[in-house]
Formats: sequence, C-alpha cells, structure tokens
Amino acid sequence: MSSLPTPPARLSMLQVLACGAAVVTLSMGIRHGFGLWLQPITQDMGWTRQTFALAMAIQNLSWGLFGIFGGMVADRFGAFRVLVGGAILYAGGLAGMALSPTPGLFALTTGVVIGAAQAGTTYAIIYGVLGRQIAAERRSWAMGVAAAAGSFGQFLMVPLEGQLIAALGWQQALLVLGAMALLIIPLAYGLREPGFSAGAVPAPRSQSLGEAMVEALRYKSFVLLTLGYFVCGFQVVFIGVHMPSYLKDHGLSPQVASFALALIGLFNVFGTYAAGVLGQRIPKRTILVFIYWARAVVITVFLLVPLSPASVYVFSAVMGALWLSTVPPTNATVAQIFGVQHLSMLSGFVFFSHQIGSFLGVWLGGYLYDRTGSYDIVWWLAIVLGVLAGLVNLPVREAAIVRAPAAAAAA
Repeated sequence: MSSLPTPPARLSMLQVLACGAAVVTLSMGIRHGFGLWLQPITQDMGWTRQTFALAMAIQNLSWGLFGIFGGMVADRFGAFRVLVGGAILYAGGLAGMALSPTPGLFALTTGVVIGAAQAGTTYAIIYGVLGRQIAAERRSWAMGVAAAAGSFGQFLMVPLEGQLIAALGWQQALLVLGAMALLIIPLAYGLREPGFSAGAVPAPRSQSLGEAMVEALRYKSFVLLTLGYFVCGFQVVFIGVHMPSYLKDHGLSPQVASFALALIGLFNVFGTYAAGVLGQRIPKRTILVFIYWARAVVITVFLLVPLSPASVYVFSAVMGALWLSTVPPTNATVAQIFGVQHLSMLSGFVFFSHQIGSFLGVWLGGYLYDRTGSYDIVWWLAIVLGVLAGLVNLPVREAAIVRAPAAAAAA
C-alpha cells in the first residue's frame, strides 16, 4: 500500500530570520545610499539632476514590475534561484552604474538592471519564505524583524558608502558595492526550502497564478492596500534620493545628509520591528492609518520650522520610525487575507504600486527642481498624499477571504 507523501520539514526559524535579514540588510543598505551619488555623478558627467532622477525612477519601476514575476518564480520554484540571479544582476548593474558613459546606458544599468536585481533580493522574495516557513501566529513579528534588518542596513551602509565615495571616488565606490552584493549568494543557501529542492513533492495548489491574481484584484481591501502603498513609495524615495541635495542647496554639509539618512535607518529599525509586533495585537489597518497621517504631520513641521542640522536630525529620527513601518503590516495583511500559497507574487503586485509611487516621487523631484529651482511642490504633494493614504486604509478588512471548499484547501 502506497503512503501519502510527507510534507517537507520547515527550516529553523533562526536560520530563516538570520539569512533573510542579512540578505535584506545588504540589498536595501546598498539601495538606500544612492542619493549620495546624485551630485558627484551629475557634476562629473555634466548631466542634469533630472537625468539621474529619471534613472532612479526607472529603477523603482523596474523593481516593481520584475517583482511580480520574481514572486511568481519564487512561489513556484523557491526563493534560492531568484536570490542568486538577483545578486548577479546587482553586481552587474552597479558596475554599469559606475562605467556608463551616456545617460541612456546609465538609465539601462542603474534603472532596469539594478531594479530587476532589487526585485530578486528584497522584501517580496524574503517574505514569501517567511510566510511559508514561519507559523501564522509569529508571521507579522518575523516580517517586522526582516524589515528592521533593511533599516539597519541603511544605518550601517549609508555612512560606509559616504566614506567609500570620499576615499575612492564615486566610480570605485560603486565597484566595491558590486562585489559586496555577491555576498547575497552564500546567504541564499540558508533559504533553500526543502519543498523546492530537486526531487521534492510539490505542494498542492488550489489556485493557478491567474486565479489568485483575479481573486485579489476583485477584493476591495487588496485594492485599497495597493493604493495606500503607492503613497509610501512616493514619499520615501523622494526623500531618500533628493534630501541630500535639498540640504546642500540650503547650505548644509554633505555630512549632515549622510548622518540624516543613517538616522532614518537607525530609527526605522525600531519602527518596523514595533509595527511587526503590534500587527500581532491590533488591527493592521490602524497601524497603517497612523503611519501615513503621522508622516504628513512630520513633513509639515519640517517645512515650517527653520532648517538647521538639529531640525534635520529630529526630522530624520521621527520620519525614520515611520519609514518602512508600512512593510510588515501591509504584507502580513495580504498573507492573512489570501494565505501564503501565492504570497510572493501578491506581495510583488502590491509592491509594484509602491514602485509606481517611487517612480513619480523621484522623477518629479528632479523634473520640478530643474524647472522651478525648488523641491517645495513635491514636499507639499507628499503631505497631501499622506492624508489620502490614511483615509484609503480605514475601510480595509483583514479577515481571511471565504472561498469555495475546493479553492480553500491549500491556502
């Protein structure tokens, strides 16, 4: 008599968190420092800020678009293959960013290639592993830990990147970062899930990719989460890329900008971890509403008070606590509603909206600065969008979706 296949054993929670957090620390840490290259590259190459901003905007759009497909591959074949491919693309894209002689090649390497690399090495892929390997009662907390690691990467890597630029020049600094990105490959070995190894029995799937996507798009709360995440991308990428130049335009030293970005990363370690912990205890939509409205208030105060190193550091600390705090409750809500069977793909789709917002935030910053000589319009637009994002998240329902019995079996 044949026996039923035994479900694959789960990886240890410590291994998953350690390797996943390290991957996110490297990938997001490198990415958060790109604003430090705006002025060195544009001044050395004779390009406008809009040229640099357009490449960053394409990068965010590429990240979001490839994130959907990367999530599909990770859900079907496991995260390991996607992480290895993403690390190789990251190294190549950073080398291209350093060596591109024309705006077109710069947009291709810095934009398309690095964006695709980030799609394969950041949250959607790691969260898919966490969702499958960690029990639901600890899932939001685990996502908070991974998001906190991304913030720690910003705190750790941004000052290092500033020092590399000062010591080696902007081109050599990018080549060093490319070599560091390859460290993701050995870390990916710790995320090889048993159910996706060669010869393993594939997990039963009650829905196809298309069915899962159609179901999500017809569900109002998924659409509302997606709309809110657009605003998150607009705000954080505009600030992350353009704030160093904004501060320098107002007479503050580059060291103030580097320290400000590091403070954002440091305080977001606490903010994202707290969001993950609170997501186990209170409605996640309440956390999201608070974050978006608090951002609007914090940016308003920052613009109204006199600009000084002290005001920048206070703004960075408070904004840092809110920076990526949307990530754990948003992704945990998607998992809570739809289950984990297609979590990487659905998280990638929500993140695509985030990246459309990122595209507009970073591109509008450069476009409007080149035409008005000021970032004021984009700052105030970020405030208005924050208020709207809070309103959009108010009606989100977090209960698991009710499916017909055949469709619910493996969710």
